[in-house]
Amino acid sequence: MTVSIRDCRRSPSDRRWIEDVYGEYLESLSDLNTGFFPAIGADGPERDGIFASWFASEHAHPLVLVSGGERVGFALVSRPQIPEAGEAAPDYRMSEFFVRGAHRRQGIGSYAARLIFDRFAGEWEIVEYQRNPGSVRFWRRVLTEYCRGDFTERSRHGEIRQRFRSRPKPVA
Repeated sequence: MTVSIRDCRRSPSDRRWIEDVYGEYLESLSDLNTGFFPAIGADGPERDGIFASWFASEHAHPLVLVSGGERVGFALVSRPQIPEAGEAAPDYRMSEFFVRGAHRRQGIGSYAARLIFDRFAGEWEIVEYQRNPGSVRFWRRVLTEYCRGDFTERSRHGEIRQRFRSRPKPVA
C-alpha cells in the first residue's frame, strides 16, 4: 500500500475534489447529534467561507490523502493562535480528518496520520466528540502506536482532547 499526503493550497483540482467530497464528510458526522453539522450543510453559504479560510490562511494546511495514486481523503492541520484557558496553544491541531468510506479500515488513515505528524513536528492537539466512538478509538490507537502511549488525554464538554509531541523522522 502506497500512501502519501500533499498540500493542496496551490492545486485547484485538489481544492475542487475536497469541495466535492465535503458533503460526504458532513454526512458521516451528521449522526453525532451535536446540532452543529446539519446547520452548516454541504451547500450552505458558510461552506464558501470555510474553504476560503482553509485555502487562504497561513495558519491552515489543507492536505489530500492519496493511496495508490487516488485521492481517498483529506485533512486540515491548523496552527491555533488562541490557547484554551490555562494552557499553552499547541503548535498544530488536527482540525479535520476524513477518509472516504470505501477506503476505511485498510490502514490508510493511520499511515496518513503518521505522515502528517512527522511532517509537522511539534506540540499537537486532536479533539474528537465523545459521541463519535469510532473516531475516539481510531485516534487512541494511532496515538498509542505513534507515541508509544506518551500522550495526555482529557474529557471536557463532550469532547476528548489528546495532546502529544511529534518529531520528524531521521533521514537515513
